[in-house]
Amino acid sequence: MTMLATDVMRSSFASIKPTATVLNAVELLLETDQRGLPVIDDAGDLVGMVSEGDFLHRDELGISPPSGNWLESLLGIAENTPERERMRTLQVGSLMSSSPITVDLDASIEDVVTKMDIYNVAQIPVLGAGTVVGIVSRRELLAALARRLREAEKASTGVTS
Repeated sequence: MTMLATDVMRSSFASIKPTATVLNAVELLLETDQRGLPVIDDAGDLVGMVSEGDFLHRDELGISPPSGNWLESLLGIAENTPERERMRTLQVGSLMSSSPITVDLDASIEDVVTKMDIYNVAQIPVLGAGTVVGIVSRRELLAALARRLREAEKASTGVTS
C-alpha cells in the first residue's frame, strides 16, 4: 500500500503574509516549532516559503548569527540597534523563496522524499485546489517511519494492540 503525503502531513500549521516583518516570522517559527512558513497572500494563494535557512547570514539583516540556536540569537539582538530595526522593518516578501516546491494531494511519500532530496528542502507544502492544506516535513516522515516500524515489530512478534 502506497502511503500518501496526506497520510502524514501536518494539517494544522502556521502561515504568514508577505507583508509581515522578519521579526514576526522568526517569532512564529520559534512558537510553532516549524522549519518554515508558507507565505500566503490576501487571496489565500501560496506565494512563497520562508524557512529557517532564509534567515542565516543575510546581508539585508547585517548579521551572521553564531552557531547553536541561531533563531534565539537573532531575537537576542540588543534593542535599539540597526540589526533589530531591520528585523522590524524588513518584510518576509523580501526574504522568502518565491517559487516554493510543492506536492499535490495525490503525491506519494516517495514523491515528497524525492523532491526534498532534489531541491534540498526540509519540508514541502501540500496543495489542494491551489491552497495549502498541509505540510510534510522530515519530522512527519520520521514519525510515519516509526509507526510503520512499530507495526511491523508487533506483526512479527504476534502482539496485538
